[in-house]
Amino acid sequence: MSVQPNQSAPARPFDLAQPIFSGVLASIVGSASSFAIVLQGFLAVGATQEQAASGLFALSLSMGIVGIILGAITKMPLAIAWSTPGAALLIATGSVTGGFSAAVGAFILAALLVVIAGFSRTFSRAVAAIPMPLASAMLAGILFNLCLAPVRAVGEMPMLALPIVLVWALLLRFARVWAVPAAVGVAAVMIGISTNLPPDLLASPWPNPVFVTPTLNLDAVIGIAIPLFVVTMASQNIPGLAVLRSNGFEPDVRPVFVSTGIVSALGALIGGQLINLAAITAALCAGPDAHPDRSKRYVAAIAGGFAYLLFALGAGAAAAFISAAPPILIEAVAGLALIGALATSLTGAVADEEFRLPAVLTFVTAASGLTLFGIGAAFWGLIVGGAVYLLLRKQ
Repeated sequence: MSVQPNQSAPARPFDLAQPIFSGVLASIVGSASSFAIVLQGFLAVGATQEQAASGLFALSLSMGIVGIILGAITKMPLAIAWSTPGAALLIATGSVTGGFSAAVGAFILAALLVVIAGFSRTFSRAVAAIPMPLASAMLAGILFNLCLAPVRAVGEMPMLALPIVLVWALLLRFARVWAVPAAVGVAAVMIGISTNLPPDLLASPWPNPVFVTPTLNLDAVIGIAIPLFVVTMASQNIPGLAVLRSNGFEPDVRPVFVSTGIVSALGALIGGQLINLAAITAALCAGPDAHPDRSKRYVAAIAGGFAYLLFALGAGAAAAFISAAPPILIEAVAGLALIGALATSLTGAVADEEFRLPAVLTFVTAASGLTLFGIGAAFWGLIVGGAVYLLLRKQ
């Protein structure tokens, strides 16, 4: 692994304040923008409120530990995040045969596939061989129904949903990075005003990890494990590496994939899913805003890791709040957070004319909600798109 640091001036007082601020900001933005999606994902595949809180705790703890260790060892801004597209996949998939235990088994299998991708170049090449337009189309299909939620929320609960959407739109224009966190804040106020929250919401502030005995069946393997692995690699790890490389960093992917995969598998035992390289907030840690000197930007990843350790302590209260809130408002916030990802995915899906029709078919199949032989729509979207591409290619 290599990084070419800029010629740096002698260290000044508070020289590390800038990367520390950038790392903490990246963690705040990433968490506030998507923790509702993560919790909804756990609940959708059968987790109880306690298991969902435990899963959020596992993810935050895992991201903190891996982010700190990788940053300290590699001296690169390897920001770690949970798989937001993976959480969206869980929401779209819903409960599988075997309930949350089977989902946890699928999380572990997906994590082990990431480890294999780190050790095996052949396997990594096989993953890379999945056409990006089809992977983007699959992700767009997964996100599509979630991104309709803000519109539905305005129709069902206009007095509560409109302020959320308006604040998001205004900040999207004037302070884009704060648009979704601000929408989350307004949603919290609206929920607090309109909902009878449990009086003991903050009675037990400390996290309570819940062990989940994993099981596995074909439904969970094909419906969750394989699509979760593909979505995480295509929508998080690969874009995350691209952001790092565009900023002058060339990390060795083996320790990144192996460490995130192993820690994800361990975290799954208390309900967590996959962690991975940050994609959406990666530029906050790896770009020049973190520090003019590239050799000091790794501090941002370490600072972000410590911030995630603090966030882990609030997992129980967050899960209780989300569980008590009107689902349509939580889905609306999740939809606003994912609109940018949907736009990027749709653009990537149809940019290449050779893949345009297969990608559209992948998108509509993945968005359809189809369940066939107990297998969810995301997997069938890839199969349909891949088959049509091969058919047209032969012609």
